[in-house]
Amino acid sequence: MCDPNSLFVLDWTIDKVAEWLENKGHYRYVNLLCKSHQIDGKALLTLNESDLRSPPLNISFCDILPHQISVGTESQYGDFDHLPYQSSQASDDGHATRLQPEYIKTIIALGYLFVVTWITAFVMVIVHDRVPDMKKYPPLPDIFLDNVPYIPWAFHMCEWTGTFLLVIWVCVLVFHKYRFILLRRFFGLAGTVFLLRCITMLITSLSVPGSHLQCNPRTSPHSHSDQFLLDLMYKMKQAYVIWRGAGMSIQGVRTCGDYMFSGHTVALTMLNFFITEYTPRHVYLLHIFTWLLNMFGIFFILSGHEHYSIDVFIAFYITSRLFLYYHTLANNQALMQRDSIRTRIWFPLFSFFESSVDGIVPNEFETPAQIAQRLASCVLYLLNLGFSYVTKLVKSWCTTPPIVVNKTSPVYKKRESLSPHSSLSSNNVSKKLSRSRNKLHDQ
Repeated sequence: MCDPNSLFVLDWTIDKVAEWLENKGHYRYVNLLCKSHQIDGKALLTLNESDLRSPPLNISFCDILPHQISVGTESQYGDFDHLPYQSSQASDDGHATRLQPEYIKTIIALGYLFVVTWITAFVMVIVHDRVPDMKKYPPLPDIFLDNVPYIPWAFHMCEWTGTFLLVIWVCVLVFHKYRFILLRRFFGLAGTVFLLRCITMLITSLSVPGSHLQCNPRTSPHSHSDQFLLDLMYKMKQAYVIWRGAGMSIQGVRTCGDYMFSGHTVALTMLNFFITEYTPRHVYLLHIFTWLLNMFGIFFILSGHEHYSIDVFIAFYITSRLFLYYHTLANNQALMQRDSIRTRIWFPLFSFFESSVDGIVPNEFETPAQIAQRLASCVLYLLNLGFSYVTKLVKSWCTTPPIVVNKTSPVYKKRESLSPHSSLSSNNVSKKLSRSRNKLHDQ
């Protein structure tokens, strides 16, 4: 029979757990743990004192201590050190038990999205100037675009649909109890998808999907000169116009060349998935409504002939898969426990942002009164912090110690010796004054 210690504890089968129990003298628990409850190596490592004391195990303290010592000893042969989240840190329904706002991480995620949006805007300026000539390169064959007529107002409707989804998402954030965790995840996922979009836009330039689009490269007044910095500043100004308008045509932004893949589809899909994930399951009418907005928004993109069908499909697939993979790992930390080092390498943002979340984020909401109370407490905290800082500053000014000159120091003695009046003490001065008066009196 194979020695259980020859394998990692996480790899133990039910039979090997039974063999280990027999080797440790826990014969009476073999049937209960292995045959009745099918405990394998992973389940064995997650058992804590509360699990062992509770029904149906009801193991006495005398047997609990040897169990914990034995498991801790055997874990040196396996990956027990890579299990930071045990059953004692998560609730029975899988919801997280420790959820901190972690404002610094949220600010970092916001900065990450801010940088990515600027990179996206600058890349859109570059790809617009590289768009193929419409006369030489006509629109590519597309099943949807070839069979659906062009609707002039459709793309504007898509953007208004996305704006409405954004308003719903902001309302969810305002009332959600764990709004900072939601913001951190939204910023991180949106930034990652749009950063990937920058790469796909830059490496391949597709022809314009519709003949109604007037896509002519913008010529910089400094493009034919050696003034690289001036040309860069010109492109940065154009990128700022795109960034300020969020790349939307209703804000006066018109760009071409950003076809692989659709940024509008990314925004619609991301907002839809976040709204449905972080609202209660029984609000199914809201979920149906957001899904309809998402689908109609995609239809408006295609009927406006602003993107190829492949752009929309790839955007929806990448956004939805990334969202689902991220939340699958975040909601089931056991999936990443064994390969935690590999997870940190391949998913550095995920490992950083979700390091303190040990389960599913519950959909709990606050009332307006609770929100007002929280805001008032934050304002009072900031005022007290500022008042204490000003008080310390004033005290430091008022209690500044006077400059004390050490007359016994060699520097002071040397300075006194070099001074022309150093030898004139108060007594000498008075004596010289009296002598001068006597001379004047004699004269």
